[in-house]
Amino acid sequence: MKKINFFLSLTTIFYLLTTVLSGCGYTTRSMLSGKYSTIYITPFLNKVDITQESYSASKYRIYRPMLETNITKRVINRYLFDGNLKPVKEEKADLVLKGELVEYRKDPLTYTSDGNDVTEYRINIYVNLSLWDMKENKLLWQENNFNGNYSYFVKTTTINPGSNVIVVSEDIAVNNAIEDLARRIVERTVEQW
Repeated sequence: MKKINFFLSLTTIFYLLTTVLSGCGYTTRSMLSGKYSTIYITPFLNKVDITQESYSASKYRIYRPMLETNITKRVINRYLFDGNLKPVKEEKADLVLKGELVEYRKDPLTYTSDGNDVTEYRINIYVNLSLWDMKENKLLWQENNFNGNYSYFVKTTTINPGSNVIVVSEDIAVNNAIEDLARRIVERTVEQW
């Protein structure tokens, strides 16, 4: 009798756990309806005003040449990789993504123990985006100051010299920030959380 009760208890617990766990978690679903299968990505415009004062850590905004071109290429490649929307010429597109580069920042995050040198930076790239339905000539969504970023070390810290800190160049960090931005743009376009 004890074995039967134990078996029933175990079976009940198993089914309860299965039911509870199957309801947990999250899922994504495509924001795209069946009418959208192609997209045109306009070349990103450079709207960085390098003469305007930015924030207290830097007197002026900074800019990297060809950054908007690299963003455009990476976003197109990311759509190709994702496969939900096929990049095409503007006249054949169901959707048009418009973008403007509005800010590039290189913020210090950590310093050496004496406080004289920066050991870690974060690259932030900000863009303004809008997605247009070309058939109905209607704005589907718009986001300002959409961000992609990447943090990187320029030297190992003296506090923890044996750590597995990977030191990278600023060029690699910028490429990684652009990749993060492109991934986020595509996710924003095709997924609804």
